[in-house]
Amino acid sequence: MRGFFNFLVEPKEGRSTSKKEIDGKELLLNTELQNHQYTSRLAVVKGIPVAIETEIEIDDEIIVHHNVFRRFRDVRGKEKNSKSYYKEDLFFVQPDQIYAYKRNNEWKALDGYCFIKPLKATNIWSNVHERAAIGIIKHPNADFNRGDLVGFVPGMEYEFNIEGERLYRVPANKITIKYEYQGDEEEYNPSWAQSS
Repeated sequence: MRGFFNFLVEPKEGRSTSKKEIDGKELLLNTELQNHQYTSRLAVVKGIPVAIETEIEIDDEIIVHHNVFRRFRDVRGKEKNSKSYYKEDLFFVQPDQIYAYKRNNEWKALDGYCFIKPLKATNIWSNVHERAAIGIIKHPNADFNRGDLVGFVPGMEYEFNIEGERLYRVPANKITIKYEYQGDEEEYNPSWAQSS
């Protein structure tokens, strides 16, 4: 089955990331249905759109918007699927809800986005752990290179956990400057991200 303008996808590891297995026991991390932070964002493409050209292929892993697999309660308290739901474990995804795809073990950001690794703060007297609005491009689009040190408009970053690495998805047009390395840059990846 193929959508006319939409991709057909299935969640890679279920719709939720609210459960973890530790030493053979299941640990429940979240019981709130509304919390988008525990919604899976990894999907596998099962059908590509008929009406648009795309570099994404069937069986590629993709990063999607948090509302694709999300469940919620309506005004009457009844649990419902998102508007992307098709049937069982299949969902229709609009092209603007996809941010990156993986091929040959390498993530590639789609045009319009980059994934940026935050930097560890250098001020030892501060309780802030990372530097604001600056980072290293990990998954570039066509306009940038992997490893570029860039600054971006504050508040434009959106947090993702991709394969145990905490990254920010930043619109490419919100990246404002490319810096030269000074030698004190250290990537920041909190321990909770590594265990995901």
